[in-house]
Amino acid sequence: MRKVEVVPYNEKWPELFQEEANKIKSVFGDEAINIYHIGSTAIPHIHAKPIIDILVEVKDVDKVDSFNDEMEQLGYKPKGENGIAYRRYFTKGGNNRTHHVHVFKTGSEHITRHLAFRDYLITHKDEANTYSELKQKLSKQFTYNAEKYTQGKDWFIKEIQANALKWWKNQT
Repeated sequence: MRKVEVVPYNEKWPELFQEEANKIKSVFGDEAINIYHIGSTAIPHIHAKPIIDILVEVKDVDKVDSFNDEMEQLGYKPKGENGIAYRRYFTKGGNNRTHHVHVFKTGSEHITRHLAFRDYLITHKDEANTYSELKQKLSKQFTYNAEKYTQGKDWFIKEIQANALKWWKNQT
């Protein structure tokens, strides 16, 4: 059973992301267009589960499966689409996860959604703090129930995503 642990922001998270991004880039080579740090560990000063979320933008998502063996050598478990069509998903660390890798084809709406969410919360500190407080509360309430923890913040994430996408369109 995985424990839901939400911890204060760690200044090393960007460095841990970059180290892993370099390893992933060496696996994907020219197939990778961009590699982004996403999720709560990419938002300075908020509490987060200590799992580095990485988004890899690729030319062709169908080619990603050919990298599964090399990703396994880096410690990742390939999970296929894992509930999101046209995504490839990898986890590292088993029940004590350290990294999640989400792979999407360039132009995917999911890339925009993740980047807009991240950048919106970086620039809207009050909402980032509200999100941080919600995650802390839910992690105490549902320490051994990751599903309930995720469900508890779903409404807030959807609200922020809607605001973030409107904001993103005005930024670009």
